Amino acid sequence: MFNDSQGQPLSKPVQRPIQAIYHGSVKSKLLILTSLFLLLVLLTLYAVSQGAVEVALPELLAILSGRASDEMTAYIVYEIRLPRMVMSIITGVSLACAGAIMQAILRNPLADPFTLGVSSGAAFGAALAIVAGTSVFGINLVSSGQWMIALNAFVFGCLAVGAVYGIAKLKNSSTTVLLLAGVAIGQLFSAGVSGLKFFSNNEALKDLVVWLMGGFWGAKWQVLHILLPLVIISLVLLLKYAWDLNSLCAGEDVARTLGVNVKQVRWVCLLLVTLMASVTIAFTGIIGFIGLVAPHISRIIIGTDYRFLLPCSCLMGALLLLLSDTAARMVLSPIEIPVGIITALFGAPFFVYLLLKKRKDYWA
Repeated sequence: MFNDSQGQPLSKPVQRPIQAIYHGSVKSKLLILTSLFLLLVLLTLYAVSQGAVEVALPELLAILSGRASDEMTAYIVYEIRLPRMVMSIITGVSLACAGAIMQAILRNPLADPFTLGVSSGAAFGAALAIVAGTSVFGINLVSSGQWMIALNAFVFGCLAVGAVYGIAKLKNSSTTVLLLAGVAIGQLFSAGVSGLKFFSNNEALKDLVVWLMGGFWGAKWQVLHILLPLVIISLVLLLKYAWDLNSLCAGEDVARTLGVNVKQVRWVCLLLVTLMASVTIAFTGIIGFIGLVAPHISRIIIGTDYRFLLPCSCLMGALLLLLSDTAARMVLSPIEIPVGIITALFGAPFFVYLLLKKRKDYWA
């Protein structure tokens, strides 16, 4: 134990400020998460109230509490707007979570579902189902509906990840090779989607083009009843790997020294985020920007600890996508702009602004 010049021990005076700083940091991060959640609730209420038929806040609260005075307005809120808002929140959570996890696994700030070809693979699988009318297992979509499209998307999303990881493994799982292989596989599946657009008939082409632009027109409670638990369970499992992800951010050698099974963590996390991203993409189409920028904004406001960064990224992704969808509905009302166009229009310039204006390296 070290003593000062007067012979007094220094251990206790030093430990107390450190503990106080740590607990204060945790409290501030929890406050940020709570604030983001409340902001998401308020934005959801606003989004539900806006549209071709505006619903005043008192009437909206009455409808949500089961005291609706107008059945038509209640139908619009419950069957049209609420499913769409919930779908946009789930999609934002899935894409942002996938981006944050992939950035940790690859230790690269540019990683997101598009980097590993997940989005392109899932898009090809869903597009194939839309054009051919059957799933990859030969099941007729007329009787099975959108679930076979989702299954197709998941299967081809996994194929994309498997191909990318297999190529990288030939080069000792190099991060650079992993990223380059992801770009190559993504381009290959994108070419497949273009080929399907070229050879499909007029009706299938129209459905495919609308789907590829991204949107929440097909949001239904039947879809959300299974999609919501799937995303929540996957997110809970990913949160259990928060400490391992923190270790991976310091490098694979450091993680192994700390007892982390790097291969297991990488495969389990990749499989879970592929499932989340692929299934949501199957129902919404391709939506860019969210998985890339939401984790970066979260690092700026809450730091790099994945115990807090992961839920913060999910909330930020939900906020960004819900705000984008609301803008898509309101800008040219009653005409709706595909939300993928909105996210690209203000997402890319915002990301460039972060790169140019922020001097601090928030990734490190």
